[in-house]
Amino acid sequence: MNSVQSANIPITWTPTEHHGKNVKKFRKIIKDKYLVKLGGYEDLYKWSIENICEFWAEIWDFLGIISSRRFDKVVDLNIPMNKFPKWFEGAELNYAENLLKYRDDRPALIVDGEETETKTYSFAQMYEKTRLYAAAFRKLGLKKGDIVVCHMSNRKEAVFATQAVISIGAIWTAALPMLGAQAVLRRFKQLNAKVLLSEDGYRLGGRDVNMLPKLAEIVEGLPSLEKVLIVASKSNSYSKDISSIRNSCFLDEFLKMGFEDDGSVPPMKFELVSFSHPITINYTSGTTGLPKGIVHGSSVLISVANNGLINFDTDRDSRWLTIMPAGTAMWLIHLTVHFLGQTLVLYEGDPYFLNPTSFWDILEKYKISHILMFPRALDEMEKRNHFPAEKHDLSSMKILSTAGTVTKLKTHDFLLKILKSAAVSGAFGCTELMNFALVKDTTLSTYKGEINVAPLGMPMQVFDENGNLLLKFLE
Repeated sequence: MNSVQSANIPITWTPTEHHGKNVKKFRKIIKDKYLVKLGGYEDLYKWSIENICEFWAEIWDFLGIISSRRFDKVVDLNIPMNKFPKWFEGAELNYAENLLKYRDDRPALIVDGEETETKTYSFAQMYEKTRLYAAAFRKLGLKKGDIVVCHMSNRKEAVFATQAVISIGAIWTAALPMLGAQAVLRRFKQLNAKVLLSEDGYRLGGRDVNMLPKLAEIVEGLPSLEKVLIVASKSNSYSKDISSIRNSCFLDEFLKMGFEDDGSVPPMKFELVSFSHPITINYTSGTTGLPKGIVHGSSVLISVANNGLINFDTDRDSRWLTIMPAGTAMWLIHLTVHFLGQTLVLYEGDPYFLNPTSFWDILEKYKISHILMFPRALDEMEKRNHFPAEKHDLSSMKILSTAGTVTKLKTHDFLLKILKSAAVSGAFGCTELMNFALVKDTTLSTYKGEINVAPLGMPMQVFDENGNLLLKFLE
């Protein structure tokens, strides 16, 4: 944004010298190593897009990505992007190993929900849970390149399963639980999935949602399935008859396969794969035809962690809230905070309208510092006058970033009345990137309704419908 454009747009948040510690640290590394003059974020951004290979090599080291060996080459810039050049050739790694690199007693995952008993898993406990899931999947015969599909609510079991599946070198994909059977099949029938993970039901907006009738239809449409794993959502779920669902069993029964005869669990083994090896498939909306499955490799790790650490200015005390189940790009974006040693609060259900302060209660209870959320929920909260009470302490909040659709200016006004010290901004990304193309930087002021930067290392250009270049970012 230039000075003419910003002259009449109010500043809603201004950084202090304490903000942007990570981007400042990274900028100093670049200045000292490459002997370049870098004033602020704009200078660093310009350097990053003019020195693509050097930048991504430095980010790899800055983030501390775990791999079997250092890459031979970042990327061949002579190969056009539509020819899919390979990135970080020579390196072998495992995305799940990076997510599970912390094994300490700090909180990794906090689960809550409309009817979910609050439970906290440390990084050590999350590792052990994932180890059990991985052992059971291996006993089943799951191997590198196999596909596991998921159709369930925002539950801890999906977190453990995602990490376990990817640890084996298999591929994870999901469809949102609110989709109908045919919408799910339009996505999953494109694959030859080996395992389906689902649930018997969940609670949403104060009502019970029965998944079993839909699940039976989905399974019948996927003949390649060798196992259907059903999470029991309540203690009485085990009395339900699931015998009509082919190759099905409750998840708890399946996990018993992970134990050895002496009750131990085999050591965790991370299958090393290339940087471009598929780890997940994410789907487009399907509004213009069959939903398109976009295949992503470990680029999710380096690009998302880059944004999380540098743009969102996070540290190990950061706590993220997610309400979005597996089935969108937000799933792995949120799971990647574990690579940074941060806490993810997983809420099952709809916390916005249980009562006038239910959403704000969660922010206060868990001392949430960062949120990515859709503006529509905020619009509806404003309409219903769902403001926090005076007693609410929301001082832990650092950044609330809206995503998915354009945020109305009046929504910014609503949030600014509530979050006095937090930065309220937007973020723009897409299914194809599984990351952000525009995001917040905490060393620069926030203007009302604006997103202030593009991520480092991501050249941004704007074209018209005829392919004519209109502008480049920062010009």
